[in-house]
Amino acid sequence: MNHPSPAPELLQSSPRRELPQVMLEALRARFGERCSTALAVRQQHGRDESPFDVDPPDCVVYAQSNEEVAAVLTLAQQHGVPVIPYGAGSSLEGHLLAVQGGVSLDLSGMKQILRVNAEDLTVTVQAGVTRNQLNTEIRHQGLFFPIDPGADASIGGMAATRASGTNAVRYGTMRENVLGLTVVTASGDIIRTGSRARKSSAGYDLTRLFVGSEGTLGVITEVTLKLFPLPEAVSAAISFFPSIDAAVQATIQIIQMGVPIARCELLDANAIRAVNLHDRLGLREAPMLLMEFHGSQASVAEQAQLVQEIARDLGGEDFEWATTPEARSRLWTARHHAYLSALQTRPGCRCVTTDTCVPISRLAESINESVREVEEAGLPYFIVGHVGDGNFHLGYLIDPAVPAERETAERLSAQMVQRALRLEGTCTGEHGIGLHKQGFLVDEAGEGAVALMRQLKLALDARNIMNPGKIFTL
Repeated sequence: MNHPSPAPELLQSSPRRELPQVMLEALRARFGERCSTALAVRQQHGRDESPFDVDPPDCVVYAQSNEEVAAVLTLAQQHGVPVIPYGAGSSLEGHLLAVQGGVSLDLSGMKQILRVNAEDLTVTVQAGVTRNQLNTEIRHQGLFFPIDPGADASIGGMAATRASGTNAVRYGTMRENVLGLTVVTASGDIIRTGSRARKSSAGYDLTRLFVGSEGTLGVITEVTLKLFPLPEAVSAAISFFPSIDAAVQATIQIIQMGVPIARCELLDANAIRAVNLHDRLGLREAPMLLMEFHGSQASVAEQAQLVQEIARDLGGEDFEWATTPEARSRLWTARHHAYLSALQTRPGCRCVTTDTCVPISRLAESINESVREVEEAGLPYFIVGHVGDGNFHLGYLIDPAVPAERETAERLSAQMVQRALRLEGTCTGEHGIGLHKQGFLVDEAGEGAVALMRQLKLALDARNIMNPGKIFTL
């Protein structure tokens, strides 16, 4: 199946629902100035990093506690009004768009770190805590939380989208690092899933049900996470390759050799060119691997030596090592600024970005074919990727005033996804389904599996008020 441009059809099939005046008045009575219908506020909460333009929500409510979230959902349940959880607004697939109107429920004010258990390597935080805030506050205890999706996303949003990022090759994704949740259900009940124990065989795994549910089953308000000791030694390195294929082959060999590399990121020449213009880094404009090693001084040195030998055999050149935090930060600037830097290379453009993930042995085939197709099409593009676990992102830079460019980008995105599925991969490694990839979910999981997902959704949210129109249609 091909789904070249799914969003317009989905938007047409998602009529907006009215926010009754009686509900709006009840929200204003409860929240005062923290309930806003100001256009600027609604527009801020009605736009993410996806290329879709949708009318904003009818109002925005800023919640500060579990009980306040429950109050909003109780009212929404009574009146059948959609509720869209909002964290940092950094999603890429239209997750927070108010396709049926309703209330944007902003959790950014829920920023308390509730409990740090250093001896057990766990922490419990409110959903609005961001990953940078968390790491800043626990660093003095010799701990860190490794999941790094690039943006300074909220922990609640990261759990809801099953985020991963640059450290996933060693530390896993949010799925592996969330131990328990507090969730407010569509009926306004406050429930808790999981515990601080590292394993359990007690009943259904409700924690994993809500992790990755994209706000469609309930609102995540608190998260209990695994923490890790700060490594004794950290070293970062970059190496430039004669081709993307050579860089990917080096990655494959690193993983297959069992090197416990913490990060292994790919930036193509287009991404390097963009960050050079944005940050004046002066990097060589060629495919680059950006790597990081964690461990003892001896183990980091051993890992680095082995990786350098692998890279050299595949044409890797201009190794640059960084062992101080300042030097590592300079190298990682290239990766974290790649998306925004690329947008600035074509003023006024929008980015249609697609991520897929395939078995590591099929990664070179997936990337090489995707590059060939976009170059034949003539669209500006860039590639970044967490290639250590088979995940990469391709961003197509389009002129929003030229419909043909959007159509071409969607066609190329669909071809890239279908290729990943043929190679026994997934349509999204970390972006999630949201609004954009609903047809691809059917292709990947099958009609029967998606039908079961719909049954679960309706069992927990019979009135379809939780972020309706996302993941699949009802």
